[in-house]
Amino acid sequence: MVMSVTLGVSFLLMTLQHNYGLVLLLIMIGGIGYGGMHPTTNRGIVYWHVQKQRGTAMGIKQMGITFGSALAAILLLPLAETHGWRMVVLIACIGLIITGVIAYFLYRDPVLEKNNNHLKAKPGSTFKSIAAMAKNKALLLISLCAMGINGSQMALNTYLVLFTYEQLGINLVLAGLLLVISEVGGSLGRIGWGVISDRVFGGERLKVMAIIVTITLFASAVVAFLPSGTPYGLLVPLFFVFGFAVSGFNGIWMNLASELVPKEQAGLSSGFSITLGSMGVIFLPPFFGLVVDQTQGYTFGWLLISFLMVIVMVLLTMLNKLKKEQQSAR
Repeated sequence: MVMSVTLGVSFLLMTLQHNYGLVLLLIMIGGIGYGGMHPTTNRGIVYWHVQKQRGTAMGIKQMGITFGSALAAILLLPLAETHGWRMVVLIACIGLIITGVIAYFLYRDPVLEKNNNHLKAKPGSTFKSIAAMAKNKALLLISLCAMGINGSQMALNTYLVLFTYEQLGINLVLAGLLLVISEVGGSLGRIGWGVISDRVFGGERLKVMAIIVTITLFASAVVAFLPSGTPYGLLVPLFFVFGFAVSGFNGIWMNLASELVPKEQAGLSSGFSITLGSMGVIFLPPFFGLVVDQTQGYTFGWLLISFLMVIVMVLLTMLNKLKKEQQSAR
């Protein structure tokens, strides 16, 4: 509830502001509420579900993000055009706060976790726990993997429309539709990969991550060499699969980050991993754009993603070897 209220109230206050500096400050405060949502919900999933169910549960949770974005585009944008963005965002914030309050009164922790809630953290233990996360090699490896895939996902979302419009000569409206198709693929991937990891691989996330990285590698390599005039009918399944892989990995990543540590540290570990993994979102899209500008084309930009996937595959191999060593040492 605290996260929902933090995000809702900060954005609600933002609708009443006309000072740009205050707007940025309120957006930053809202981001704190949004960022804290992942560790909290991840912890709940770890406690409520056994390993062979978490992939599906996490996928459903992660799909809520992209589904919410699509719902906002469908409902809020037309309403904003009619009533203005301030009124629409204000109503949405009120809805978010109400939802958070309802969740607070309806949600119940598992009995086991309730019994452990009396154990209070000692002063300074939080900083020690964060330091321990930084020393966890397995968590660092999966976070670095997420950094590469997250950045690639954002690069796809940022440059797909420009690439298909400028280099392939696709109509701007149809180019935008390809982005929608890619996002739909990502939404389905968040559940699909979770179901696959649970029911096909018995909760083994690393194998699924390797498949996702392989698909992303080949999809970006194919996109790099698409000629101008490529039939639209070929672009639709290509970008659907591309999005299904690179935008659908989040649930598997959240599962891995939560399962690499004891249950009671699941929230902290996923928060730590998200902090590192989000660096890719910040740095890769601008670097992708720099490559496009310097080479006067998108080929080397897409190949950059393929190269990153090779690095990610090496990191996954190291993580797999590390996990086997830890299991054999027990």
